[in-house]
Amino acid sequence: MLFFPGWDIKYVKDGHITVEVKYLGGLLGGGLMVLIPAIYIHMTEVNRCCGNRCGMFLSIPFAAVALLGALYSFAVATLALHNGPLCKNETWTTPFNDKNFKYLTNYKSWGDCTEPKNIVQFNTVLFVILLVTSCLQGLLCAIQMIIGLIGCVCGVFFNKEEP
Repeated sequence: MLFFPGWDIKYVKDGHITVEVKYLGGLLGGGLMVLIPAIYIHMTEVNRCCGNRCGMFLSIPFAAVALLGALYSFAVATLALHNGPLCKNETWTTPFNDKNFKYLTNYKSWGDCTEPKNIVQFNTVLFVILLVTSCLQGLLCAIQMIIGLIGCVCGVFFNKEEP
C-alpha cells in the first residue's frame, strides 16, 4: 500500500516514492522472513515432529530468522517515521528529514506537502502499523525461541490418553 500514496500509481511510475518504502520492510521483514519459519513450525506441529528434542531445537533457528525479519521491519519503519515522506512543496524533497520525529505532533507542518494529498497521514499510519506489527512479531518469535529451548533441554511431554 505504501507504493501507492494518494491511492495513485503515478508516483511509482515517476519514482516519487519514499526510499524506505523501497526497502520493503513489510514484505521482506514482516512477510517473507516470517512466512518460511512459520510454515516450518506449523508443519512440524501438524506432523507431530516437534515431539522430540531435535524438532524443538530446529524451531529455534527458524524463529531466530523470523526475529531478524521483525527487527528489519522495525528498523525500516522507524527510519521512515524519522525521515518523513517524500513529497512536493515546490520540489520533491523530504522536508521533515531533520525534524527528529517532531513533525508527527506538529499537524500544521503537514500542509507543507502539497502532493500527494495527505501523504504525511498516509505514511505515518501505515508505518506505525508496520512498527506495531513488527513488535508483536518480535515478541512472538522470542517466545517461540524460549519454548523451543525449553523443549530441547527438558524434552517434550504429551498427555497420553488411555483407551
